[in-house]
Amino acid sequence: MERCGRWLRGALAAWRVRPRLPWLLLAIALLGSALKDGELVPRTPMQDKRNPLNVYFVKLAWAWTFFLLLPFIGVTTYQFARSKFLYGRTKSVLIVLRRLSALLVGTAVWYVCTRLFMYVENLTGVCSISGDLQEPRRLYANKQECHQDNGIWIGFDISGHCFLLSYCALMIVEEMAVLEGLSVDQNPRLHVVINSLFVALCFLTMIWVFMFLCTAVYFHDFSQKLFGVLIGLTAWYGTYRFWYLKPFSPGLPLPHIPLSSKKYSYSR
Repeated sequence: MERCGRWLRGALAAWRVRPRLPWLLLAIALLGSALKDGELVPRTPMQDKRNPLNVYFVKLAWAWTFFLLLPFIGVTTYQFARSKFLYGRTKSVLIVLRRLSALLVGTAVWYVCTRLFMYVENLTGVCSISGDLQEPRRLYANKQECHQDNGIWIGFDISGHCFLLSYCALMIVEEMAVLEGLSVDQNPRLHVVINSLFVALCFLTMIWVFMFLCTAVYFHDFSQKLFGVLIGLTAWYGTYRFWYLKPFSPGLPLPHIPLSSKKYSYSR
């Protein structure tokens, strides 16, 4: 586990994952859509919505992200506050609670955006009972009513997968940046805990990016995927690049270090 964590940290630094990930996700959405529209993608089990990664991970993407980031942010922030700023226990706990509120912000973003997507799909959709797009379509209030009559709802379905997977991956990478300013070599147990959480978060991010790729090449129309990823990028930028710089916010994983600084990376 120690060797794996060291290699992953080195890879994050060498590949400059944090500043490049937003552009990588956008490029995947664009190129994946082009491959899908050109019918250049071979058939694989990943185009089945019931594949294990989709059922057990993507369907629960925010839950996985939330419950792995919760202990990681809590432990690293507490240790960072105690070791770097020599804060007392009470002050350190308050800082931890402030940083953990980033997960509440993420939950609110997830909830509002998914509800918005459902509203847009209901607003723009019509129901086809026979499945034939040329058949006259009855009026239904929403997608659920249509499905109750075994109909097919045809609306503008903004890709929730593209939104959530991009937002979760970017959020994890941002939070892992705290490792740059954290030293736990003198506490072996704490080092094992943080390193284990770090490795788990890295592999979870790989799953999110891989499933984002599968979504791009197998599902949704180009505009639906583009809207999804742009909303995910906007949510990330609006929080970590704008709001979290303000005093009344959850704050950044590494406080008092400009985002443009070379230290705000994974160079160690």
